[in-house]
This record gives sequence, C-alpha cells and structure tokens, in this order.
Amino acid sequence: MCREIEPDLLAVAAGEAGAAASERVKHHVASCAPCRAELGSYRALDGLVRTLRSAPLPGDDPTVARAELESRLADLRRRILGFGVFASPLGPILIARSELGVSMVRYLEGRVGPTTAEVRRLLGEDAVEDRAATEGLHRELLEYLEGWRTQLDWPLDLRAARSDFQRRVLTATARLPYGAVTSYAGIARQIGAPQAARPVAQALRWNPVPIAIPCHRVIGSGGGLTGYAGKKIGLKQRLLAIEGVRTEALRGDFRVPREAMYVRALADTEYCLPTCGSLSRRPLAELTLFGSRERAEAVGLSPCTTCRPDLHPLQR
Repeated sequence: MCREIEPDLLAVAAGEAGAAASERVKHHVASCAPCRAELGSYRALDGLVRTLRSAPLPGDDPTVARAELESRLADLRRRILGFGVFASPLGPILIARSELGVSMVRYLEGRVGPTTAEVRRLLGEDAVEDRAATEGLHRELLEYLEGWRTQLDWPLDLRAARSDFQRRVLTATARLPYGAVTSYAGIARQIGAPQAARPVAQALRWNPVPIAIPCHRVIGSGGGLTGYAGKKIGLKQRLLAIEGVRTEALRGDFRVPREAMYVRALADTEYCLPTCGSLSRRPLAELTLFGSRERAEAVGLSPCTTCRPDLHPLQR
C-alpha cells in the first residue's frame, strides 16, 4: 500500500493532486507515520525548489552563481525544523530543532499529541516530523527529569525570540545554576534594567525553550512561584523539587521559603546562612538562593567564614 500511494504523496506535496488522490493520502497518512513523515519531507523539498525558482537569476560568472546558490540553500536548510512529540513525566512534550540548534520545547495539552498540520501551524510550513533527529534530546530530557542530569548542553536556536530584550532575558536566565533561584527583579538587574521586573516576567512567559533555559528558577520577589508557561504553576514546582529546591503550598501558588535556603549576595564568592548579617532584610533581587550546600559549592562558592554554614547547616 505504501509503495502504491507514493505517487499520490508526491502529487499532494506539489499541489497537483486531484480530489480523489488527496483524499486517499489524507486517510493513509492519518494512520501511517512513515508516510506522514515522507509527505512532510516532500513538501519541504517542494518549498525549497519553489523558492529557488522564484529567486533572481545570478550573473554570468559561474563562481558567483555557485556561491549565491549555496548561500540560498544554506538559508533554506536553516529554516527547516525537525520535530518530535514525546511522552514525559510532565505530559507530552514537543521538541523541535533546526540546523542551528533546539528552537522549541513546548508542553502539550491532553494525552494525544497534535497532528503534523497542527505542529506546522505552530512552527511554520517548513516543519518536518523527524523523531530520529530529536530522540537523543528526549533521552537527555528524561535524564534531567529523573535526576540523573543537571544540565542540558543543547545548542539553541533563538531566532524566534520576540525581541532583543527577550534574548537578553533568556541569556541571563540560562546562567542560573541548577538547584538555585532568583527573582524576576534579579534578572532585570542583571541585564541592566532594574525597573523591568514585569517585562522580564512576560519575556519568560514566552520562553521558547523551557527547561533548557530554566525559567522555572525565576520566582517572585516575595518567594512565590507566581507563574510558569501560562498557568502551569504545578510544573514549575515539580521542576524545582527535582533540583532540590523546597517549596511550601500557598492558596493557588507555591512559595520558596528564604529561611530554608542558602544565600549568595550579588557576586560574592561565599554562600551564607539566611540569617547572616543583613541578608534577611535584603531584597531577593540582590540574592541567589540555593537549595543545598552541595549546589552552592558546585558553582565554586565557599562557605561563609562568619556564619559557617558548613559547621551549622540548615535543619531540614
């Protein structure tokens, strides 16, 4: 059946199929994943050919013509996204990557993943289902969710970021260490816009690659989790719990208790007990909170020589 329907796949991809052939392909690819992926590849290739045909012809110099052609092909390759939809402890997750790196991680609603057409509406018409290109990313993500991995060393493609401001916010957030939290105001201070806590929160709400860029480690100035990926506050709490960050349930939210966290002030090279000096009175924007001594020391911090958290650790 798959061999018989291949000519129809090509015709549909090229926009030349009749109604009967289109209907056959529609019913077939609904239950045949290989042909569904093949159709996506044909459509992507057809799009490349159409783009090349519509491009202006190069001059007579064959060297220049070859360089222009290679440049256009490279640009077209970078626009193609391969994606996969996978099961995870957090529910179904979409992972998409381009030639440059991972461009999207998205939590999906329900138990059944979206159709290829739905994903294309999200990612663009150049998206192609390619589980082989994304299965390795899925395995690494599961290792993180199971506590075996503390970092996702993925190359990232942030061309879909909404603005230069959002890129700055994402870059600063990516530097937050595993098992630590700071506030939206803290990220605003790091990017040189100390009054922009609310815009920072909005920029992180539309983070295209959550977990890889750990926006779950950014909380409200009062310690509340406040929001995550829309209204998925429970996912934020679960991700923090994986990293050893304690939370307390509030009405409709969770809170990270400062009094139960080790503290680094600004760019200090030491970490302290939360009661050390004036730390309890300083705003969270000036602090990074760690869930454990091990996590603070993993980023090169030493125990404070005044409060000695190594000799007087927090009681759990």
